[in-house]
Amino acid sequence: MAPMTRSRTDEGDVPNDIMAKYYGQRAEAGLIITEGAPISEVARGYSMTPGIYTPAQIEGWKKVTQRVHEKGGKIFVQLWHVGRRSHSAITGLQPVSASALKIEDKVYGPLAEGGFGMIETENPRALTTAEVQQTTADFVQAAKNAIAAGFDGVELHGAHGYLMDQFMRISSNERTDQYGGSIENRMRFVAETTQAVANAIGGNKTAIRLSPFVAEGSGVFDPEMRTLSLELLKALAPLNLAYVHLSENISVHEEVDENYRLSVRALYPNPIMVAGKLTKAKAADLLEKGYADMVAFGQPFIFNPDLVNRFKHDYPLNEGAANAHATFYGGGEEGYTDYPVFEQQH
Repeated sequence: MAPMTRSRTDEGDVPNDIMAKYYGQRAEAGLIITEGAPISEVARGYSMTPGIYTPAQIEGWKKVTQRVHEKGGKIFVQLWHVGRRSHSAITGLQPVSASALKIEDKVYGPLAEGGFGMIETENPRALTTAEVQQTTADFVQAAKNAIAAGFDGVELHGAHGYLMDQFMRISSNERTDQYGGSIENRMRFVAETTQAVANAIGGNKTAIRLSPFVAEGSGVFDPEMRTLSLELLKALAPLNLAYVHLSENISVHEEVDENYRLSVRALYPNPIMVAGKLTKAKAADLLEKGYADMVAFGQPFIFNPDLVNRFKHDYPLNEGAANAHATFYGGGEEGYTDYPVFEQQH
């Protein structure tokens, strides 16, 4: 089950009983990757997303991991720093990034007239060199917190225009220190952080999500992301990570070609996971060709808590109502824990 923001926390961004129920319902996924969990106050970019940096948040996550484990599932938490995709109304702090470059973007936060909705992001400030290294330390502490909360491992969010991705892309990184300029420098923060987390909790409990074929920011494709991603995979190979998660086919994107998949396989010997609007047939094709070792599904798991069972027996899937998107973020059980399993419908 792929990570999906659902914004259902209690005050203080603390995971709660309804979240434990939601993840527990989907425990047969084999491996659940949670919605992104901000690693610090300034890492937050969407209201009501569950953090992993306070004692109360760790206690809240224990309810989730316990429920999933009771049902025989495994669960990794996605460690998240949104970087510039935030607003001080959400965090009380100016957003930070690789460089002080804003993009047109909206995030889920408090509205001036009350309540919550989509608000335009603010101008970020560039992290100092020391702050970049402190952010690596924040990821390490969050990983340790995750293990304390009972997670089987962590997935670093290195995709979709968030902080790690902002360091890797030419359009968002104009730094002149060791974290900017060349491909080696732009991938340094990601490589160092992944290494530090693997050192702290074990490579077999560490994973990372990347989206080299998805355009971020202005919708312009980075001409060096393909090469950078392959260089990064080469650097990560010795860590023996649990998996690398390639997110594809969402937003403005390019098709992933066969040559890239073959290149990945040639230089990266460890498990690869692929997600991105897959059907059962497309997923099976990736596995059969050896391009992926695991596949992940997002929205189908929202609408079908028993997705694995439906796939197994070729049962029809719930598609979700036309207004289902309105219940993706915020709210209570409606559109969250009230989707039926196949047996309840027949």
